[in-house]
Amino acid sequence: DADGRRSQPYTERSAAQRAHLGLPLLPTTTIGSFPQTTELRTARADLRAGRIDEAGYEERIKDEIREVLSFQEKAGLDVLVHGEPERNDMVQYFAEQLTGYLATQHGWVQSYGTRYVRPPVLAGDISRPEPMTVRWTTYAQSLTARPVKGMLTGPVTMLAWSFVRDDQPLGDTARQVALALRDEVNDLEANGTSVIQVDEPALRETLPLRAAEHAAYLEWATESFRLATAGVRPDTQIHTHMCYAEFGDIVQAIDDLDADVISLEAARSHMQVARELAAHGYLREAGPGVYDIHSPRIPSTEEAAALLRQGLEAIPASRLWVNPDCGLKTRGWPETRASLENLVAAAREIRAELPTEAV
Repeated sequence: DADGRRSQPYTERSAAQRAHLGLPLLPTTTIGSFPQTTELRTARADLRAGRIDEAGYEERIKDEIREVLSFQEKAGLDVLVHGEPERNDMVQYFAEQLTGYLATQHGWVQSYGTRYVRPPVLAGDISRPEPMTVRWTTYAQSLTARPVKGMLTGPVTMLAWSFVRDDQPLGDTARQVALALRDEVNDLEANGTSVIQVDEPALRETLPLRAAEHAAYLEWATESFRLATAGVRPDTQIHTHMCYAEFGDIVQAIDDLDADVISLEAARSHMQVARELAAHGYLREAGPGVYDIHSPRIPSTEEAAALLRQGLEAIPASRLWVNPDCGLKTRGWPETRASLENLVAAAREIRAELPTEAV
């Protein structure tokens, strides 16, 4: 049971994290992915076809990470990401590196619109033979003095977006995935990563239709997240992310995750989730999104600032983050650059409006 609990309560962890990270009020960040360009997809195809070797492919990935880090530093973001250029999909990428999973070559399934994925097949017992993300995360961290987030997909989402064995309870399978991810979380921390995000966008999506089944599902779902993340030091900040869901149905479950920071979709709903968290009495840090990434339009600085002011009506500045609604994988670079620059400008504008005692 102790493996599923952090060693200190959130109030003590948050103080240690503030001292360790030294972030400003209203820290700015992104959800994780940056545009998956034609050049990146071509590089993966070239590697599979043998037109380039592994060394050539890795050099292309390094070039992309350097570009992503350079842009984020110039834009003024506070917590950076490496952009995930090496990842084909947020579930498939990890499944291909875990034992117990099988990947298909042509098993395409429609995700949304014209987006397709190849869900892996979870057929056996799960384990992690070796680190999956440490190399690229530590490489990105070597390029900057600002914190770089480690990025992982959580156990519930790894199950939700796969074809999963049905010969044992889902909760048992989720715990196996969680233990594999726990190894990765601990290795990231050991290699100098101070901010680690474990995404669970499928937590609400996988909620059973029958209300009588909600409690049992949420018990193992939240337990598996804590099992994956609870082994870190108090000054290591654990993030999670969810997008596009009726969060009011699972606010208690969000609380039960015991993440230090959660980022959520909020731009379309005009900060509804911030009000739901406040009504619940949620006391951890939260980043309700101010940039709707499922639209090609570029939100202005004024628009992002207006959303932040609404967020501050529900969440105090000491616990409010500034970020997009979701990852930027599907967006193009021109709109991504402009939107994030406006997001940073909005955060700086609102910081300047805060009373002196808040700053």
